[in-house]
Formats: sequence, structure tokens, C-alpha cells
Amino acid sequence: MSYYIPRLLEFLRRLSENNNRDWFREHKAEYDELRALWLADLQVMIDRMAVWEPGVARFTASQCAYRIYRDTRFSLDKTPFKVYFSAAVSPYGRHIERAGYYLQMDIRPGESGLYAGIWHPESATLKKLRHAVVDNIEEFEEVSAVDGAQWCGDRLKSAPQGWQKNHPNLEYLRMKDYGKVFQLDEAFFCDPSWPEKAADMFSRLKPFVDFLNYSIEE
Repeated sequence: MSYYIPRLLEFLRRLSENNNRDWFREHKAEYDELRALWLADLQVMIDRMAVWEPGVARFTASQCAYRIYRDTRFSLDKTPFKVYFSAAVSPYGRHIERAGYYLQMDIRPGESGLYAGIWHPESATLKKLRHAVVDNIEEFEEVSAVDGAQWCGDRLKSAPQGWQKNHPNLEYLRMKDYGKVFQLDEAFFCDPSWPEKAADMFSRLKPFVDFLNYSIEE
């Protein structure tokens, strides 16, 4: 039997062309089948991650996966469905302000990837992280220098309030999100061993995630 991911990607492409509730309702059985297969793979990834991050073992794939339904309340884009599958994995769960791991399988070029870090932290948390980075700059640069992983996230145009514009660590102080990403293409997910490979790639970002979390907690 052929692997299901090409069918899933094709489903998402058709969804992007028919992004309305009537079409989705007509194809709901197909979606449910594909999502169940994807959740099974996601569980394999989580189980593999639990070897080096035991705290994630208490969460199931269903608890980590995001819904396909978009929140359109504050968006100009009113299409009701996402054109990607995604999940967040962390010992802290999905809904707490801590660094963690995020996977997105997307049909849009440049959007698929394995992400790690913290996104949109509250101002007090962001202030704490900036001080931690400056005070421990050598450690921070060591744990964030992961081959193949790029910086991602929003940045300020200039130095944040209270910091000098010529600060030697300005590139890190301007960050509004502290994130790294391994960008992926569809071929990555078409390999049935992608759950194990993703878990192993995430493990390389664990020191970076740990730095962020103990900086927040101390």
C-alpha cells in the first residue's frame, strides 16, 4: 500500500482551491481518514522525543495537534480552513508561555518546518530573556548555533527601550520571538521515516529550548 502523505498533501491542495465549509463537509470522511493516519505518525514522533524529553510522554498526538479550523475573528482572511497540519510538543503543554517544539507540514513553499523556541512572549518574559541572553552570551550563542537551523520570528527595527543602539548583542536584543527552524520540503514528509527523523532533528535544538526555559523560570 502506498504511503498516505502524498494523498494528504493533494487533499490540502484541493482544500486551498475550495476553501469553504460546503466542500469540506463533502470531503470530511477523507479528511478524517488522513488525519487519523497523520496522528499515528505524530505519536511515533512524540514517543521518539520522549527518549530525550521525558516530559512529553504524558501528551498524546491528539493533545498536541492543532485543529484545521482557522480563527478568523481578527483576520482579514476569512477562509475557514488551514492548508497545513501542525502540532506543538512540549513538557509544559500547548497553552503555557514556555519554549517548546512545533511542526508544520504545509503546501505553501517555505512554510513547512521544524520549529523550536518561544513565540510572542509577554513583555515581562521577553525582558527577562533579553537580560539572560546578554548575561550568558557565550552559552546562548553556543546552544543556538545548530547546523541547518535558521533564526525565525519577528524583530524590532531598532534597539528595545532601555538598550543602547550600538549594543554588541543588538541582533539578539531586537528579537521579539526567539525561534530556530529547520525548513523542510514535501519530500521530507513523503518518507515514511519522517517521524523518527523529525524527533532526532528536534533533539539538536533541545539545549536552545532548555536555555530559554531555565532563563524564564529562574
